[in-house]
Amino acid sequence: QVQFVESGGGSVQPGGTLRLSCTASGIIFSPYSMAWHRQAPGKQRELVASITTGGSTNYADSVKGRFTISRDNARKMVYLQMNSLKPDDTAVYYCNFPNGYWPWGRGTQVIVSS
Repeated sequence: QVQFVESGGGSVQPGGTLRLSCTASGIIFSPYSMAWHRQAPGKQRELVASITTGGSTNYADSVKGRFTISRDNARKMVYLQMNSLKPDDTAVYYCNFPNGYWPWGRGTQVIVSS
């Protein structure tokens, strides 16, 4: 059974930083691209960042230059470093394949507010 467990969220002020982590289980991790998605209140889930097996990355325009995705294949983990956070980044963050193929985990809540 494939399972993703996200952690690292919290409540921060605008301009703050957070580092999210995701642990994958039940899957051979290394051959696949991975991604972070987010869902803000009242909005559809959106793809935030993705990373290939070789480490190539892509970002949504709204987070370019502020967020950095990385992965540790040996530990089956994916990370999202979030800098210069804005109120619009408030959402529940999830990891999954870029196409959201597997069941969603519980996510980790990020709140950016003064």
